[in-house]
Amino acid sequence: MPTYRDEAIILRTQRLGEADRIITMLSRSHGRVRAVAKGVRRTGSRFGARLEPFSHVDIQLYEGRSLDTVTQVESLAAQGAVLAEDYPRWTSGTAMLEATERLTPVEREPAVQQYLLLVGGLRTMVSGTHDPSLILDAFLLRSLAIAGWSPSFSECAQCGASGPHRAFSIHGGGALCDACRTPGCASPAEPTLVLLGSLLSGDWAVADASDPRHRREASGLAAALVTWHLERGLRSLPLVDRG
Repeated sequence: MPTYRDEAIILRTQRLGEADRIITMLSRSHGRVRAVAKGVRRTGSRFGARLEPFSHVDIQLYEGRSLDTVTQVESLAAQGAVLAEDYPRWTSGTAMLEATERLTPVEREPAVQQYLLLVGGLRTMVSGTHDPSLILDAFLLRSLAIAGWSPSFSECAQCGASGPHRAFSIHGGGALCDACRTPGCASPAEPTLVLLGSLLSGDWAVADASDPRHRREASGLAAALVTWHLERGLRSLPLVDRG
């Protein structure tokens, strides 16, 4: 059987039989891949601990008809142990993994930008340099942008008129001017839209200085955008500790 090697982040694991697991991962060159890791649930497994969610690995597999099979794993970063020590970081990271899997629906379709975003997001989460909730929201907004659903937080999403604008439409693509405003729009505070724009662009100086009430409102809008585009919410989001 043909073999291949790649770097990957482990997204999820499922039990298979008495000793095996099905591993879902996002790889750098092969996109989202599912593979069988044989015997990893036995205490004497050579690489069971390396195939846990959040792990960044160098992995070798051979191709199968429906599922590939893991033959070798080397750890590049065992991030799960660090995140498990902090509930806000753990829950935010879990939401990032779920979002990644949902946003890469086609197996073996390369998703290099999403892979690099996830690697960077998890490294930042582990480093503790920013609030976990802000890292998660930045990750969600940038993931939507990679998928082609980048929302607008300053210019009008419909006509491009310069903002700031008070109306915000989840299904309309973001901020709307008075002329394009539709019934049912939200009216977030102006600093909330500034915060969302800074998270999307990576302006951490503005994001880190934001007020907690604007962070909560921004998180609600980010979650609503993800739910709208994915057509159902992320199961892990309600568990995230928003402080």
